[in-house]
Amino acid sequence: MEDKKISVYILTYNNEDTIEKCIKSALWADEIVILDHFSSDRTIEICRRYTDRIFQKEWTNYRDEYNYAIELTTNKWVMFLDSDEEVTPELADEIRRELAREEEWAGYLVPRMTHYLGRWIKHGGWYPDYKLRIFDKTRGRWEGKAFDPRVRVEGAVKKLRNPCLHYSFRNLDHHLSKMAVYTELFAEEAIKRGKKFGIWDLLLRPPLRFLRNYLLRGGFLDGIPGLVAASMASYYVFLKYAKIWEKTNIDTMANK
Repeated sequence: MEDKKISVYILTYNNEDTIEKCIKSALWADEIVILDHFSSDRTIEICRRYTDRIFQKEWTNYRDEYNYAIELTTNKWVMFLDSDEEVTPELADEIRRELAREEEWAGYLVPRMTHYLGRWIKHGGWYPDYKLRIFDKTRGRWEGKAFDPRVRVEGAVKKLRNPCLHYSFRNLDHHLSKMAVYTELFAEEAIKRGKKFGIWDLLLRPPLRFLRNYLLRGGFLDGIPGLVAASMASYYVFLKYAKIWEKTNIDTMANK
């Protein structure tokens, strides 16, 4: 059963608030690999309590860092876990059962449930939020956009039932700060791919996103947190395209 052993790999940078619960939730795995990007808080100290498979390097981008971390693992099967995520005991049991089967799957899609403003968000496009997190590394890797890559595997994948828990945003300020970073990365990569600013992107996409998440996908069922989540999703879309305009026009405007 050596080929059914699994390594969990986690990327870190100043995650002392969440990393301990994250690692503890993965102690069922055969190996835990930490790829740190020179944290200046207690992240490394905490990680050393649970694993000696700790590596450090300078940050490049999400896609390349994920693939680099996979190369550090020693098992055929790998699972990516974000530093603000936790594997429930039920999910851990389900993973072990699936890997023990004789079925030939190339990977497994894990449902992810996010805790937001004091509530588990179960509507509005936030759940089940399936992510291809577990796969045979000989048949898959991270591909696509450098800032928002996806795992691509050769072969069939299966959906798991039990969720991974996601504690992505401590509060609204934390949410806004993450949005500032991700929209910046989106705009930079979009421009590199030749994306041009379009006024309709700015006018139509944000309200359509709100309507989709809040009404069509039932965000209203999550109360005020659901309303805030849908509004923030709309603002995120607005900010992405506003930054494309800013980056392609601000120099011209300044010279007028």
